[in-house]
Amino acid sequence: MRPAIILFAKAPVAGHVKTRLEQALGPERTLALHEAFVLDMIEKLLTLSGLADIELHTDIPTDVWRRAGVTSRMQTNGDLGSKMLHALEGRRACIVGSDAPTLPVSHIEALLAITADVALGPCEDGGYYAISCRRTHPEMFRGVEWSSAHALEQTEESARRCGLSIERGLDWYDVDRIDDLRRLRAEDNLPKHTRLWFNAWNRL
Repeated sequence: MRPAIILFAKAPVAGHVKTRLEQALGPERTLALHEAFVLDMIEKLLTLSGLADIELHTDIPTDVWRRAGVTSRMQTNGDLGSKMLHALEGRRACIVGSDAPTLPVSHIEALLAITADVALGPCEDGGYYAISCRRTHPEMFRGVEWSSAHALEQTEESARRCGLSIERGLDWYDVDRIDDLRRLRAEDNLPKHTRLWFNAWNRL
């Protein structure tokens, strides 16, 4: 059975996406940034469609990012751990977040190649940009403080308590705060939709 690569993204609703940037950017610019990030991630993941099935899982129904070759699904109710467990259960799959538009495709390929039960793509802020699983356990996310500097380590600890083997992939960074956005702007090869966002909203 082919693995699945699942992009987790909130539906584009003003005031509910990238809230840590909204005070600096305002709701309109923040929403446009989120939409650009998701579009760039979809296009990036579609380059891996020969390796895995590509899916988009959103918190509420939306047709905004409908694309050929991408299966759209709804996330289950509950916290992020419940949503991810439901998406991962019973198959080999990799969940990728939508906050790292410059994430190299090779980082995702590397996670899929890891033979441990759980492979995590670490972020510099203590979270992770992706999780790839060959096996899961119902309690593997118990006690994880989401959106905290401890999410990566706590996920590893919880998964080990469940008897799952763990390995880390390559580091990258999420864009959650204004300093992250300035760092992103300095990148040499911005993906298309993120570049267009900077062209349209060139003041930070």
